[in-house]
Amino acid sequence: MTTALEQTVFIVDDDAAVRDSLALLLGLKGYRTAMYGSAEDFLAAYRPDWHGCIVLDIKMSGMSGIELQAQLAARAADLPIVIITGHGDAASARTAFKSGAVDFLEKPLDNAQLEAAVATAFERDTSRQASKEHGAQAAARIARLTPRERQVMDLAAAGRHNREIGEALGISPRTVEVYKARLMEKLQARNLSELIRFAISANQGRAA
Repeated sequence: MTTALEQTVFIVDDDAAVRDSLALLLGLKGYRTAMYGSAEDFLAAYRPDWHGCIVLDIKMSGMSGIELQAQLAARAADLPIVIITGHGDAASARTAFKSGAVDFLEKPLDNAQLEAAVATAFERDTSRQASKEHGAQAAARIARLTPRERQVMDLAAAGRHNREIGEALGISPRTVEVYKARLMEKLQARNLSELIRFAISANQGRAA
């Protein structure tokens, strides 16, 4: 069973020989792999906390690779995908890339190209996970703010000076300074630029 913290190459191909050869090749390069004989089997097993990437055949009996991409997108799944196919065409490649595929490789596969595509996919996955974790940390810090502190943060991020913030909120500039100090401490923000980033993140969260 794949755990949440393990990066795995999920191989989805209806050809058992292809699955086995890919698993052997990638395994020898140190990658953990898991194999599925159809898109339906992969969807039935899929968990949102999986890490890694999918190496996905585009033409399979039943659900196609492109259809699986669409299903994953509908679930807001963000595992990077490397498309492989023995029936490559420009239209399929465009569709795959528009759906966020890392690469589109034609069979017989070039081992070096496959390894490079998987490495790129893992880097993308790592970057996205780091971004999610940073966003969760930011949300937790913002949740600690009082309503008044949120108001001061928004006005400061909008470029308002202490006097203007005070006039808008009916408090003194000195009190604004106190609120700002509390903000910087709670958010662990080192400067105004970081405070602005927190404000943007908070506003995006409220709009979502």
